[in-house]
Amino acid sequence: MIPEQISWEIQKCQEMCKALEADQVCLEEGRQESEREAARQQAAAALLHERVQQLQEEARAAKFQEQPGRGSEERNQLLQQKAALESEWQQLERLQIDQVPPVPPERFMVFKGRTEEKVAKSSLDTLSVKPWIRYPLPGGTALLTFETSQVARRIVALQEHRVQLDECTFLRVKAKPVELLMPVSVEVALERSPRQVLLSGLRFPSLPKEQLLDKLALFFSKRQHQGGEVEAAQWLTGPGHVVLTFVEDGVAERLIQRGQFQVTIGKETSKVKVSPYLDGKISDLMLCPVVCPRTVLLSGIPEVLNEELMREALEIHFQKPSKGGGEVEAVAYVPPGQCALAVFEQEGGGGLGLPSAERLS
Repeated sequence: MIPEQISWEIQKCQEMCKALEADQVCLEEGRQESEREAARQQAAAALLHERVQQLQEEARAAKFQEQPGRGSEERNQLLQQKAALESEWQQLERLQIDQVPPVPPERFMVFKGRTEEKVAKSSLDTLSVKPWIRYPLPGGTALLTFETSQVARRIVALQEHRVQLDECTFLRVKAKPVELLMPVSVEVALERSPRQVLLSGLRFPSLPKEQLLDKLALFFSKRQHQGGEVEAAQWLTGPGHVVLTFVEDGVAERLIQRGQFQVTIGKETSKVKVSPYLDGKISDLMLCPVVCPRTVLLSGIPEVLNEELMREALEIHFQKPSKGGGEVEAVAYVPPGQCALAVFEQEGGGGLGLPSAERLS
């Protein structure tokens, strides 16, 4: 397997990791606990505020006492109690900001699988990944996918094949198995990014994505919104999550503490949630070679026919049982001087099946 393909596989794993990071902040239990704690703190603050107002009324009434000396003494005591309660109220508001964790973005999910009464404990820490592998195809090669793996094995076992183009023209091609590198184990190290935040709840249907990125970067760069200079803004793969990267330290922490912002862009308004962004890096990756069971690689194909006629000639030849062939499902041919990428996906039975080709210029 060439280094470019391995690099591409690592990049795909990193993208999957980012999607998992976005899901990780969506824990419903943390959100509910945050809301309950915020409600308790708000109720306590309301009681203190009511008590302060009551003391203010009593202090104003003390001015009209018939005994000036006694009224002045009571007034001073009330003012001291008022100052103590106001100080306690301010401390409570600070605790409400510091202790209540930010509300994670909501993620609506639909279950379409099957349930099991008993799930092994070890399976809770595992992740099933559907492979999506790109295989580079140089010029002068072709991929043939057969209906059965038995035909593919026969074609590979014969190795060299003599393909008849017309009554006088033949060409010789070599058949090889298609070997792919599959990730079997991935370890990802996660850490909270100090200069990045995750935005969710972006409901601006009329704005193009690129324009919305610019508007969000402008909104969160203003000091009145507790923001700072934005270095980069990008969309995450998934349901409308944006990552903002700031130039200065401390900006992300201020936004996360506030948690929610009412963002108005044009005539549309949306309540945008700001959450911590977890940055993931692949710390360990194990790959295992796997042979594609029904697909065969043909090489050494000269440029003697155009692309369509060559595909037809190869399909006709390798469908003949007398040549060791069988029913052909797909043919992907790359003429000499060109290159392409074949994309392999997982079949229902677990193997890698029918590839689709992406032509590169």
